[in-house]
Amino acid sequence: MKLNRRHFSIATGAAALAGANWARAQSETPIILGQSAPFTGPAAQLGIQFYEGAKLFLDQYNAQPGHRDVAIKFLDDGYEPDRCAANTKKLIDDDAFALFGYIGTPTSLAAMPLAVNAKIPFIAPFTGAMALREPFHKNVFHLRASYNDETALIVKQLTHLGLKKIAVFYQNDAYGKAGLDGVTLALSQMDLKPAALATVERNSADVSAAVKSIVAARPDAVVQVSAYKSCAAFIREARKAGYGGTFFNVSFVGTQALADELGKDGAGVVVTQVVPSPYNAANGITREFNDTLRKAGGNTKANFSSLEGYLAAKVLVEGLRRAPGKVTREGLITGLESIDRQQFGGFEVSFSPRNHVASKFVELSMITGDGRIRT
Repeated sequence: MKLNRRHFSIATGAAALAGANWARAQSETPIILGQSAPFTGPAAQLGIQFYEGAKLFLDQYNAQPGHRDVAIKFLDDGYEPDRCAANTKKLIDDDAFALFGYIGTPTSLAAMPLAVNAKIPFIAPFTGAMALREPFHKNVFHLRASYNDETALIVKQLTHLGLKKIAVFYQNDAYGKAGLDGVTLALSQMDLKPAALATVERNSADVSAAVKSIVAARPDAVVQVSAYKSCAAFIREARKAGYGGTFFNVSFVGTQALADELGKDGAGVVVTQVVPSPYNAANGITREFNDTLRKAGGNTKANFSSLEGYLAAKVLVEGLRRAPGKVTREGLITGLESIDRQQFGGFEVSFSPRNHVASKFVELSMITGDGRIRT
C-alpha cells in the first residue's frame, strides 16, 4: 500500500494499537518503538518518508529468526509541539521500549524532557538543533550532524564563491532559530552578519512579507530554515519578484518533498545532506538500501529522508544486538555506546559513554530542473 497523508490519517489509530499483529507467533512480544511525527499537515512527507525507511529495515530484520521482533507504534502530531507532548505521554504510559524518529525541533523539544524524566531512550530525532544536544543526556542519541555543522558548510561554500551578502529566511520557532544561530555563528567567524532576516510561522506558507523584506535587501543568497511548503512558496514568490540569487536549505526541509513542491522551479536550489546520497551506487549503504527496496516491492521511494529512517533503525538494532544479557533500556544504551567508528555501508557511526552524536557527515546537493537531486 502506498503511504500518503490520507492513509495515515485513516490508519494511524488502528496501526498504532496493532503492534501485536506485526509480530510472528513467538514466545516473546515485539520490542515497541514509539514515534510521534507529522503524518498529516505541511510537514507530513518528512514523517511518512522517515517511517517508511525505518519500517523497510525492520521488516527485513523481523523476517530473520532468532531474535525479538522490533515494531514502530506511530502517532500523528501534525508537527505541533502540544500534540507531540500528548502523544509522548501516551507512548510512555503504554510502555514503549524507546522513543524513536521524532521529526522536528519544536516537537522534539516538547518530548525530550518527558523521555529524560522517564529514563526512556530517545533515539535519532530528525533535527540538528543544539538545544537537543546540550546539555548531554544519558538516554538521548543523535544519528545526524547538527544544524551548526550544516550552516557552517553553507557559509563556507558561499563565501568561497565570493558571496558574502547572505540573508536568512527562517521559521519562527525553535527550529528556525536554531538554524539562524548556526548561520550567524558561521558568519561571525568571518566578521560578517546576515544581510537581512525574515520569518514565517510554523505550518504556514504565508511568505509575502518575508519575500518583500528580503528581496529589498538584494542579498547574494538566501539561507532557508523552514519546512518544505513555506520554503517552496518563498522561492516561487521571490523569483516572481525578480530575485535572481541562490537558495540554500538545511536538510530538515526534506529534499525530495521540496523538489516535488517546486517542480521545474527547483532548478539550482541547494540543500545540505546529513546522510549519503540514496541515488549514488558508489555508497555501500545506498546499494544495500536500494536492494532492500527492490526485494520488498511496494511503493516506498528512495530519498534522503527514507534513507535516514533506514539508517536510524539499523543503528538502533545494532545497539540491541550489542546489549549485554536480556534486552533492557539500560542495555540498549550500553549497546549503543559501544558502537565506535563502525561503518554502516560507508556511513561511519561513533558513540561513547560521553558522546551521543553519531556523525558529523554533511555534504551539499542540488535540485535539477527535472526534479532530480545531484550531490
